[in-house]
Amino acid sequence: MPERKQVLVIEDDVSIRRGIVDALQFEGYVTREAGSGSAGLKQALLAPCDLVLLDLVLPEMDGLDVLAEVRRTHATLPVIIMTARGEEGDRVRGLRLGADDYVVKPFSVKELLARVEAVLRRSPQRPHAVKRVPFKGGTADLERQEVRFAGGQRAELSERETELLRYLAAHAGRAISREELLAHVWHIDPRGLTTRTIDMQVARLREKLGDETESVIRTVRGKGYMFAES
Repeated sequence: MPERKQVLVIEDDVSIRRGIVDALQFEGYVTREAGSGSAGLKQALLAPCDLVLLDLVLPEMDGLDVLAEVRRTHATLPVIIMTARGEEGDRVRGLRLGADDYVVKPFSVKELLARVEAVLRRSPQRPHAVKRVPFKGGTADLERQEVRFAGGQRAELSERETELLRYLAAHAGRAISREELLAHVWHIDPRGLTTRTIDMQVARLREKLGDETESVIRTVRGKGYMFAES
């Protein structure tokens, strides 16, 4: 049975939000909802979802600001903006900030659902849960939380090291920012944080992997870290 897609609806108008949520649930989607920009951003950063429906006019935090923050840490998360504004410039700015599509209010439920389906269809799937991570010289067994080397040696991984490696390996070949790691591995809001926790944890993980040359987990200058092997 296919996994049900999760959609986060960020809309301050209760009646509109309720109508959208009801329509999505009727079509089989799992929904979450928020009535302000700040509450919506918190949910988008800290809880997994497959798509965000984002109103542009929101209390506490503007929708375009929410979109910009989401893009900083969730580079591939699909976002459809919803707006009643007539100016073309708002839609253009939203698309330039990384929105995948837009709908202009008032819109029909059929149109909205068609756009949701289309965006999800062309968006990359969320990585499957990684259980084993092969690398030069050995394999990390994430279920047992240990590293096994070709020569028979073993090293234990902490829970945090395991989840960090799992996330990096699931996105192999893509530079992952420290903010994204804080949001998805540490599950904390990365805004305003200037912590070196990520760097220290990566250093310890490299040591466990015997990655002295940083060929497995590479530092991408100005961006973050990248798992370089599949």
